[in-house]
Amino acid sequence: METQELVSTKLTGSEKKTIALLELKKITLSDLDNFDTGERQYLAVVCTQMLQGLKDKERDDFLNKIEPIMPASNKQQIWEYNHRAITDAISKLTELHGSMPTKNHLAEETGLSRQTISKHLKEYQTHPGYTEQMEQYKMMAPKLMAKVFQYAAKGDIRAARLYLETVGATHKQQSNTVVKSQNNYIQINNTILSQENLKRLSAEQLNQIEHIVAKVLPEPKMIE
Repeated sequence: METQELVSTKLTGSEKKTIALLELKKITLSDLDNFDTGERQYLAVVCTQMLQGLKDKERDDFLNKIEPIMPASNKQQIWEYNHRAITDAISKLTELHGSMPTKNHLAEETGLSRQTISKHLKEYQTHPGYTEQMEQYKMMAPKLMAKVFQYAAKGDIRAARLYLETVGATHKQQSNTVVKSQNNYIQINNTILSQENLKRLSAEQLNQIEHIVAKVLPEPKMIE
């Protein structure tokens, strides 16, 4: 979108200052010294509208122009937008074509430049935004493990094996109790529990198994 598109027959003072500012090749914080709060808010709205209409290299050039005056929160939002657009495109194109898409295909699908995509793929794991996302996933681990335990208690041997392996209960010994997980059964000391056996257990017996597993948990809160 060209800056000239913002020009109207009757321009306010804020509009004239904003247009003149956006004509600069690079905008710095000192260029905003004569902008009051209202004018800065107007500038932010205009920049947002312009950014939404730009793609590929034009988008990169505009972001590079306004980068010195962008608050950290806006930079984070742009990173999150890029990350979501790229991951969605990879998922869609991989499912559609049965192979990993090229950077050119990702650029066509997302509207982002090939340079932006290359940079994001190379650096995303070290970005603070990625770290925050992974911490959110970790927070959900106890809830997920509670669901896995529910299936295990109902006789799903694969869920039981996953549960025991994840919490570190397999091949450990505490209070003379040994819990082992195999491909098609669970062994507690000399007692073997197959999937069929688990289905026949009463609620009280399943609770007893839960207590045995809980004793070898590194963090008991995992099954709360």
